Formats: sequence, structure tokens, C-alpha cells
Amino acid sequence: QVQLVESGGGLVQAGDSLRLSCAASGRTFSIYAMGWFRQAPGKTREFVAAIRWNSGITEYADSVKGRFTVSRDNTKNTLYLQMNSLKPEDTALYYCGATDRWPTAQAMGVKDTYGYWGQGTQVTVSS
Repeated sequence: QVQLVESGGGLVQAGDSLRLSCAASGRTFSIYAMGWFRQAPGKTREFVAAIRWNSGITEYADSVKGRFTVSRDNTKNTLYLQMNSLKPEDTALYYCGATDRWPTAQAMGVKDTYGYWGQGTQVTVSS
């Protein structure tokens, strides 16, 4: 089992930056990849960014490319999401997920790939 705890969300203005963190514990040695997803009210959970745990190879949704950066610190078992130039449409509950199965590049952007999830952290961007 892997436990995930997100933090770092908050209320910011358009154009501001935030950095989200996701601390992993438990069987962290089994993690192949981790990802960030978000869910706005009335919408389905959508892919934001993901990273392969060992190689650091990343994938991004088109909507955040050039603004968001996903990274990880293997020594701290922590995933990060640096969010710059935030827009009101980035407002959502942000979740991190982890998988203990090796995913294809395409699968890294699919929420069903991830078997472990945190409780989410709210990001609200005002205009």
C-alpha cells in the first residue's frame, strides 16, 4: 500500500504561482509513476501532469504545458507541481496519484492507471 498526502493549495490571483506537494509513504519502493489530476465542480477528473519515478520522464496536458512543471524528490518521496501564470480555469481540487505498475506514455495520462490517491488540495484562482 502507498499513502499520499497533498498540500500547498490556496487562493491566489490570476498570474500568480503556487507549488503543490504530495508526500508518499508506505511501499514507496514499488512506485513506477506519479501524476497530478484535477477536478472542477461538475466536471470529471482530468489529467494535469505525470512523471516516471526513476527516470524523471514527464508528460503534460496541453492546457498546462509551458506553465506547470512536475518534479519529484526521490530522497523525500515527494512529488511536486510548480504552477505559474495561473488562470481562473485552473481552479479545481488537485489530486496526486501513484501506480505500482509500469505505465505506457499514453497510460500516464489516464486516471485509471493510478491505484493510489490522496485526498486532494484545493486551488482557487480569482480573476
